Amino acid sequence: MKADPAAQRRLLEVANVDAELNRINHRRRSLPELERIGAAEREVRTKQDALVAARTTLDDLRSEVERLENEVDQVRSRQQRDRQMMDSTGSSKQLEDLQHEMSTLSRREAALEDDMLEVMERREAQEADVSHAQQEVNTAESELEDARHARDEALADLESDEAKRLAERESLVADIPQQLLDLYERIRQQRGSGAGYLQGNRCGACRLELDRAALASVREAAADDVVRCEECGAIMVRTKESGQ
Repeated sequence: MKADPAAQRRLLEVANVDAELNRINHRRRSLPELERIGAAEREVRTKQDALVAARTTLDDLRSEVERLENEVDQVRSRQQRDRQMMDSTGSSKQLEDLQHEMSTLSRREAALEDDMLEVMERREAQEADVSHAQQEVNTAESELEDARHARDEALADLESDEAKRLAERESLVADIPQQLLDLYERIRQQRGSGAGYLQGNRCGACRLELDRAALASVREAAADDVVRCEECGAIMVRTKESGQ
């Protein structure tokens, strides 16, 4: 293939733009903000799990307090009924039985009240734990929101750079013959780099040195011949600085 040397040199500019577009895409995939978001999301899940566990424990303690309160109410109702029966009974045997039951109920009431006090203290401490766990969730969610905001800003900057590079590329390829451009694009899709600057005896695309036969072939090629690297297949663009 033959192509005007100026058009071939224009390929170097296109290749530089494409390299920058590749770097932009790489940065987009490897933004440190993405890792920060991943860590923040894991932290949010961990803190949310801890909050759920704390709330479950609190609910259990509240249920236990409610159960003990009901039992205390039942004991007190029984005591009230026994007092009424003691006031109305005329039987000494029944009175003795009621007094014994009242004594038992009093001990039961005292034990239940002690249990309830202990559970209420645990409930109060658990309420503080739930409040702390909620604050931890709020902090983790705030960090996640900040990380996402930082990611969005970084992506916006990259998109702006990409738009500029794409506009620059469109302007560059407008002056390149379609056949040469098609060859460049085909090589780029297959090899990753479609063209490189021939630097002495080194291909600028793959950075490998050409052997003597390849160099001799390049030297014999006309200025408008499109020469390619035998190693990577990229178009080797010759300039005055190439030394050929």
